Amino acid sequence: MIDISIIFKLAAIGIIITVVCQVLKKSDRDDVATVVSIVGLVIALTIAVTMIGDLFNVLQELFGAY
Repeated sequence: MIDISIIFKLAAIGIIITVVCQVLKKSDRDDVATVVSIVGLVIALTIAVTMIGDLFNVLQELFGAY
């Protein structure tokens, strides 16, 4: 079963990355802000891909497909 805490973790990652990027952009560090946003995107996508993989495993068990 998908746990609701994963959604909160993704939201927290998004909020933290947004705040860090805004602070970096205000201090004229646009290049570092871009890198931070890309790293945040990769982390969020890794979590999402893991969730999708788990979903496919559950569906595979449910329907008995191998």
